[in-house]
Amino acid sequence: MKVFAIIPALEAVSSVGRVVEGLKNYVAEIVVVDDGSTDDTAQVAQKTGAQVLRHLVNRGYGAALITGSAYALARGAEAIVHFDADGQFTSADLPKLLAALKYGQPSAALGSRFLGTAVNIPVLRKIILKLGIIFTWATTGLKLTDAHNGLRAFTREAWVKFNLKQDRMAISSEIIQEIAEHKIPYMEVPVTVTYTADTLRGSKQGRMPAIKIVRDLFIGKFLR
Repeated sequence: MKVFAIIPALEAVSSVGRVVEGLKNYVAEIVVVDDGSTDDTAQVAQKTGAQVLRHLVNRGYGAALITGSAYALARGAEAIVHFDADGQFTSADLPKLLAALKYGQPSAALGSRFLGTAVNIPVLRKIILKLGIIFTWATTGLKLTDAHNGLRAFTREAWVKFNLKQDRMAISSEIIQEIAEHKIPYMEVPVTVTYTADTLRGSKQGRMPAIKIVRDLFIGKFLR
């Protein structure tokens, strides 16, 4: 199975090289989407061996995912993996997600820190994530243990069905909505998420307050 890793990156110069190195043994190609960084994120990623795509201005985490995933499919990817540039995920979890796609029935493998391990997770972050689980169940009917985990994998056949419009963090919820709408078979996979001062500060595309994510989702719903 030809697998591409998609890594949205913003001001991730201190971590993106390490992340790219960790993924090399698991995927055919690593695609870093530099979303308007003003540091050397793109140069470090390219030097480490990633294919780098660049947004000239910051368009958001969702836009970077869409750009990278479209590129991967155009290059013949049979599956795509979403991974963060800030180092909070471990590449050792990738075989579990890919095995779910290759040997199981699901077309989507969703990482869950609550089935796995959430190292040093702040109490407020945990509460917000738990509320997100309830919101997801109420709006989609899907009973997930972790509704906003950026570590996930999809078959080509599943991803091309999605009609994604959210440019920023709300895309994580929009992806779950698309899984529900298209009845995509999915499986949650235990993963480890590690919180540090750097990951909490965030190299990911602008961590939006939960209320803004909900706002964007409702606006997007009406504009469809």
